[in-house]
Amino acid sequence: MKKVKLDIVGLSYSQTQSGAYALVLGEVNGRRRLPIIIGAFEAQAIAIEIEKMTPSRPLTHDLFKSMAETFHITINEIIIYNLVDGVFYAKLICSDGNAVHEIDARTSDAIALAVRFKSLIYTYEFILSTAGIVIEGNDLLFLENLDSIAKEPDADSLPTASKSQGFVDLSTEDLQQKLQEAIAEEAYEKAARLRDELNRRNKA
Repeated sequence: MKKVKLDIVGLSYSQTQSGAYALVLGEVNGRRRLPIIIGAFEAQAIAIEIEKMTPSRPLTHDLFKSMAETFHITINEIIIYNLVDGVFYAKLICSDGNAVHEIDARTSDAIALAVRFKSLIYTYEFILSTAGIVIEGNDLLFLENLDSIAKEPDADSLPTASKSQGFVDLSTEDLQQKLQEAIAEEAYEKAARLRDELNRRNKA
C-alpha cells in the first residue's frame, strides 16, 4: 500500500468535547488534512515538545524516550495504518540496530513519541482518501489554551456519529455547504464531524 508522509500542522482545543483537542496532520506537499481528536494529556505532551519546553519532571513520553535510548532503541517512523469506526490505529516502527520491530500504539502516543524521536509520520493513501479533508492554501501551527487542559482519556478518534446529531436535520446539500465553510474557516474538528455525517449517509 502507498504510504503518505504527514506533518503536524495544527493543535487546538476541541469546541465540542470538554478536555479534548483536535490534532491536525497535513499531507506533505499536498492539500489534504487529517483531523484526529486526542486527549488533553497527549496534546500537552505533543505541544511541550514542539515548543521545546522542559517540564519539572519527565512526562511519560520523555521517560519512554530515555529508556529506549538507554537500551539503544530508536523509533524510525510511525504509521497510522487503519481507521475503524472513526478510530485511528497506529504503530511504532522501532529498531535496536539489529532487528526492526512493530509496536501497536494509540495514535496520540505515537505522535507524542514521534516529535521526541524526530521520527517520520506516515499514513496510507486509503485512510487519507477516506478521512482526509482537502483545504485551499497553507496552514500554520497553532497551539492554544495549554494552561487550561483538563484530562480526557478517551480519544484518538474522529468525532463519532453520536456527536454529529446536530446535523441530522440538515439536507445533504446543506451539509456539503457547511463542510466547505468549515474548511474555509480552518475549523477542522467541525469539518470532520460534517464529513463523517456525509459518509454515514452515503453508506446508508
